[in-house]
Amino acid sequence: MAVAMVTTAVRQTPTIDEPVYVGTAAVYLEEHSLRFNPEHPPLGKLLIAAGVAVAGPHLEPGFDGDQSALGRRLLYESGNDPWRVMFWARLPVIVLTLLFGLVVFAFARELVGMAGALVALALYCLSPDVIAHGSLATLDVPAAGFVLTSVWLLWRARRRPRVHLPLAAAAFGAALAVKMSVLPAAPVLVLTAAVAVWCASTGDRWRRLGRAAAAAAVFALIAVAVVWAVYLTVDPRLRWDPQQPVPVVRGLRGLFVELLPFPEAYRDGLRVQFNLEYWAWEGFLFGRVYTGSLWYYLPAALLVKTPLGMLVLWAAGAVVLLAVRRLRPAAAHLLPVPAVLLAAAMYGSRDFGTRYAVFLPMFLAVAAGCVPGVRWRWAPPVTALLVAFVAVSSLRAFPYYLPYSNEAFGGPSKTRLRLHDSNVDWGQDLGRLADRLRDRYRGERIWLVYKGSGVPSYYGIDADDPLRVPPEEVHGILAVSDSAAAKAAGRLAELIGSSRPVDDVGHSITVYRR
Repeated sequence: MAVAMVTTAVRQTPTIDEPVYVGTAAVYLEEHSLRFNPEHPPLGKLLIAAGVAVAGPHLEPGFDGDQSALGRRLLYESGNDPWRVMFWARLPVIVLTLLFGLVVFAFARELVGMAGALVALALYCLSPDVIAHGSLATLDVPAAGFVLTSVWLLWRARRRPRVHLPLAAAAFGAALAVKMSVLPAAPVLVLTAAVAVWCASTGDRWRRLGRAAAAAAVFALIAVAVVWAVYLTVDPRLRWDPQQPVPVVRGLRGLFVELLPFPEAYRDGLRVQFNLEYWAWEGFLFGRVYTGSLWYYLPAALLVKTPLGMLVLWAAGAVVLLAVRRLRPAAAHLLPVPAVLLAAAMYGSRDFGTRYAVFLPMFLAVAAGCVPGVRWRWAPPVTALLVAFVAVSSLRAFPYYLPYSNEAFGGPSKTRLRLHDSNVDWGQDLGRLADRLRDRYRGERIWLVYKGSGVPSYYGIDADDPLRVPPEEVHGILAVSDSAAAKAAGRLAELIGSSRPVDDVGHSITVYRR
């Protein structure tokens, strides 16, 4: 897994979200200012900042553009090497992703022993989604991994609550300080903390109930304190001068934001997130372009982008947790949190990718590790066969993990026909496109429709915009990002329809000849 992620990190150009996080991390280091990217709390960007500090990029102080321009200024306009900056920015997330694999292993070993732990670890390490997003300087994997760590520590708190309950609360506080999307898990985890202490307590019912209530309160207080500590780490004076206007959120959502015991910057960031939910985003699923969101988008996308053997083992693991009596307490820890987070993600308005459900490969890997632990003769050999199938499917995708889809849907080269955005093309292959154009199409006229955060000219791509001239004037090589092609309309659709595909770059950019 480490080899796959490092190889991916070295070869990929910045994805759409990464420059924002890396630029914000540089501002944290240089200016201790919270003004950029308030819609996400600081901890994930502080982790990225650890790598950025090693790269040591130059950024002039006082930049007053928007956060997208900030990332572009840091990577391409300040004399820095974007390859070096991006690798070091991604490295802390890679290390953290590997450490979360150890949490998966330890959790499964405590439930069913070494054989199940190895199965769980294998499924985690072979998950294309975890590899793809764990090798980027983004926030999805760190947030999901901290939630899993909190659940594992709460499981351990059933025996030693004084040690593990505070650690579990700190882990969940870290998750809250990475992404606000984990907030729906808070009531479930607070209740789980109370149940863990109830199970660990002795005495009469009222004494146990009091200890459980105290445990829930302690869990919540520590989690909130961690969030405050993260903001104070960036700016001990908590100065808050947002770079962008903060929208007004009314109704129940507005009341919810007001009641949260977090810094004003956190609450304003949540207001930005809620405001984004009101936008009419365009989605793409199985060839259909639509406006708004589809409740079944994430389940459908997961069906496409999860190895078939992994899907079978996930389902079998959930059944085993519920059916085997000795594992049912573990089911109460492992299944509710991802179920609540998945429901919240399905309810959201942005159908942009399975990264919004990257917690599932983590939690369900632990559940799948329980399958060989049952006393059925066929369970170990069938589990081994399915893990081998997953391994073959995952390794065949190397090094193009972001556009992965399983064999039932044609593999990575066909993902673009069914999904878009971070499922297939997030702007990651601009560097590969530059190499391909130099190797195969040197001297030809290049036209480019690129959807991403990279700057084509930096990588040596001298291309024109085909949407600014009449279609009959576009002759030569036309390169189109698959995310743009998926929702093509008007002139772009006409260009693609009258062109001949001749090449595929990283399964995310299609090259046409006109």
